[in-house]
Amino acid sequence: MAKMMDPKFKQSRRLGLNVCGHPKAMKRATRGTARSDKKLTEYGKQLLEKQRLRAYYGVLEKQFVNLFKEAQRTQGQTGPNLINFLERRLDNLCYRMGFASSIRQARQMVSHGHVTVNGKKVNIPSYRCEPSDVIALSAKGRKVDLFKENYNTNIVVNYPYISKDEDFKATLVSSPDREEIPIEIEDQLIVEFYSKNM
Repeated sequence: MAKMMDPKFKQSRRLGLNVCGHPKAMKRATRGTARSDKKLTEYGKQLLEKQRLRAYYGVLEKQFVNLFKEAQRTQGQTGPNLINFLERRLDNLCYRMGFASSIRQARQMVSHGHVTVNGKKVNIPSYRCEPSDVIALSAKGRKVDLFKENYNTNIVVNYPYISKDEDFKATLVSSPDREEIPIEIEDQLIVEFYSKNM
């Protein structure tokens, strides 16, 4: 636990987010914390929701704004489009598939070249996967006991848009629907925030 007490830990706790990235703990700050005791303005609620989503996926503001603009241009509702794009990031899918125990660990394993997509090494955590993409541990990644243990003892729930294989492989079966993505965020507040501040 001592390892986790870094600025990210404190930021997540302040925003009412789960520190390890487990979806069940993705809940609002409970009564008794300084933030929830204060009455937030409408702008404050929108800002907090945007910060919570950014902190959950661990993306920078510039990346987040670019994704929001792309979500606006894409057919459909902006909020669900934004969350869909974030959910299909390679680092997030590695976490969801059980290769890593947190999104931060998943980002590091992707950056270090331990993951392949459709048989090709990809070392860009923000790479957006498409339905039918097969994500697997590379030959180098299969030598790391931690990744193998994560995959075999994965306690994270199964997701309808992910199909796991025995051979350290998983497939993104379909593009996830908003209802299937296990995060408690009011995406409409984020849309309102950026529509006023861009």
